[in-house]
Amino acid sequence: MRPVYLLILALEAGLAQGQTSLEQRFREQLNAQPQPAWVEYTVPAVKGHGETCDYGQGVRAPGPVHLEPPDQVQILIRIEQNHVGKIRVISGDCQLDADGVPLRSIGDVQPAESVALLASLASLSGGEGGQDHVREGAVTGIALHADPAADEALERFAAPGQAESLRDKAIFWMGAARGRRGYEALRRIVTGDASDHIRDKAIFALSVSQEPQAVDTMIAVAHDDPNGHVRGQALFWLAQKAGKKAMGAITEAVDRDPDTEVKKKAVFALQQLPGGQGVPMLIQVAQTNKNPAVRKQAMFWLGQSNDPRALAFFEEVLKR
Repeated sequence: MRPVYLLILALEAGLAQGQTSLEQRFREQLNAQPQPAWVEYTVPAVKGHGETCDYGQGVRAPGPVHLEPPDQVQILIRIEQNHVGKIRVISGDCQLDADGVPLRSIGDVQPAESVALLASLASLSGGEGGQDHVREGAVTGIALHADPAADEALERFAAPGQAESLRDKAIFWMGAARGRRGYEALRRIVTGDASDHIRDKAIFALSVSQEPQAVDTMIAVAHDDPNGHVRGQALFWLAQKAGKKAMGAITEAVDRDPDTEVKKKAVFALQQLPGGQGVPMLIQVAQTNKNPAVRKQAMFWLGQSNDPRALAFFEEVLKR
């Protein structure tokens, strides 16, 4: 392992802890650091977060494999020429190797202050000047904080009027990491936001949510959303979650949705059901649906399935 220069940031002599905020301490380091350096701190993490030690990224070194998920997450911010160039978010149990670049650790960080710092970095213009990857790291870091301030920040970022790329990232993490409160925010977005694109993103976020009610909300969108594309996306992601509720919503869309394109997407969703669950329904659609375009779509996906039941169906059709 190359030597790591681990420097502990200290406040000026005699200054009690807590009198200077994390953001002030960080800004002082940012303004004083023209040469490359990493600033690192650790905060409590949401339960079950998926950040791991990806040792192919150049800031980590091999270490033990822990069977239980850690309860902390490390935030690493790379600064150079008085600017933030990158934000990395990794598991709290990862060993670090900065390859000779100074690594400066800040202790005693309050989670709410960390959220505030990352929120200020996420608010930098995304997409221009190479800042979008900084925004992505900042939003990821916020989402993995075990603190209510993280929910508040994500809800601000997801609100109408924010940059679309920022809304997209916040919405994803509401489903992926924020539990019940994230689900409730997504439910409001997917049933009330004026943007078809944003409702589409919220559907995907619901599909990765672990909240049981997420499936019911996706079904409601598949039934009721005014936009055919959004209804179709709801059907597609329902197929990935599977289950009897999902199957019922998909088959109902095949039978009753007024939009042929949505019906065709529902047929595709049947094909996506795991373990060939959708094959019997595809056969039924191919046999009985009144819409010829939908029947054709069902026949196509049956042909792609390589399922013995589909082969038997085609043999029967050819014998008629």
